[in-house]
Amino acid sequence: MKKVVKFGGTSLADSAQFRKVRDIVLEDEARTIVVPSAPGRRSANDVKVTDLLYQCYGLAAAGKDFRRPLQAVRDRYAEIVQGLALSLPLDEEFRKIEENLTSAPERDYTASRGEYLNGLVLAEYLGFAFIDAAALFFFDDAGNFDAARSHGVLTARLDEAPRAVVPGFYGTDPAGRVRTFPRGGSDITGAIIAGACGASVYENWTDVSGLLMADPRIVKNPRVIRDITYSELRELAYMGATVLHEDAILFVRRAGVPINIRNTNQPEDPGTWIVGHTAKQSSHTITGITGKKDFCSIILAKDRLHSDPGFHSRVVRCFEESDVPLEHLPSGIDTMTVVVHASHFLDREQEVLARLARVARPDTLDIEPGLALIAVVGRGMKSRSGTAARIFTALAKVRVNVRMIDQGASELNVIVGVLNEDFERAIRSIYGAFVEEDPPD
Repeated sequence: MKKVVKFGGTSLADSAQFRKVRDIVLEDEARTIVVPSAPGRRSANDVKVTDLLYQCYGLAAAGKDFRRPLQAVRDRYAEIVQGLALSLPLDEEFRKIEENLTSAPERDYTASRGEYLNGLVLAEYLGFAFIDAAALFFFDDAGNFDAARSHGVLTARLDEAPRAVVPGFYGTDPAGRVRTFPRGGSDITGAIIAGACGASVYENWTDVSGLLMADPRIVKNPRVIRDITYSELRELAYMGATVLHEDAILFVRRAGVPINIRNTNQPEDPGTWIVGHTAKQSSHTITGITGKKDFCSIILAKDRLHSDPGFHSRVVRCFEESDVPLEHLPSGIDTMTVVVHASHFLDREQEVLARLARVARPDTLDIEPGLALIAVVGRGMKSRSGTAARIFTALAKVRVNVRMIDQGASELNVIVGVLNEDFERAIRSIYGAFVEEDPPD
């Protein structure tokens, strides 16, 4: 069975990283399709190649001199090619990029050249075939991915080249123009290929040894999640955990292909397995904790609200008509609370409030800003009682007041609302209660 392996920007940042990637790929003969990102940062103060290319486009589109950032891109590839002792001239490729920037700069074309050039270099270094993503991935005139057309071409071309490097991030539209996926799109490229070729696993290699149970900027040395279901991952990603691009998860989930997150710098680590279903019990009651700040809760009260079956729908419509997405809708007998993110709400606040007064006609309306939502996620919560009580106890120990609590119907998550200023303290306390005070089974 084939393994599709995608390497992120930090995994391919310089020639030393390329050598690690080569060892990883050639160590397992099942790793037959490789998807590279553009070179990432080599240090904290470095600039990603894709960001340099965006600089080139911005300058060119404004009629300004773009040669300095383009030379920085040339220098990055010169270091990689020379460091790998390859005989691979890239002068003609850079001539084409410069010509495009000079005559009619195209944002997507320019941004995609990092993945394209990395694909050329990596294919040469591995001795694999190079297949340009422009010949495999198709978009419509509006820039939407054409999955049906791409799938047929993908399977045929990959059968012809059983060991291949395919650059991530881009494809072409009907006019032959390069189109890109959103940032992080190489994850999507790898996922589409894994699904199309029926891969046994989609390995996503990065600079961490798997997904962490909490944000390491908040919790010191959080534990690695060994196994997580797609459903759990969706809950964590929705509430702010940055893992893989959401579309990447969708493509492999549909095809039933598991994902293995691995560390290029520590390839012996097993990493995290992301799967559709598993009989494995999670090591702890919870799988992970994440959250976001800056929500607002709008609390509407109305006597005998339960006798007005249209009240909830009228409230929701007020937000929909103002294009404000809803996050949560906890309610009581005579109250309804609408939780929205401040970034979507504040600019339309008065418009929404006027609609609510006119259409919903609540008896009272209060707004509470500065709310943070914390998602406590885990399949283990289904089989273990007292999860909510443990959360409340953990927060009470550090004097954090709970402003809201909401449990999803799936029983995979509990959402807790606290004040922004209590956010980090609350996460550390919950993590401690469920992980540090709760030894693995």
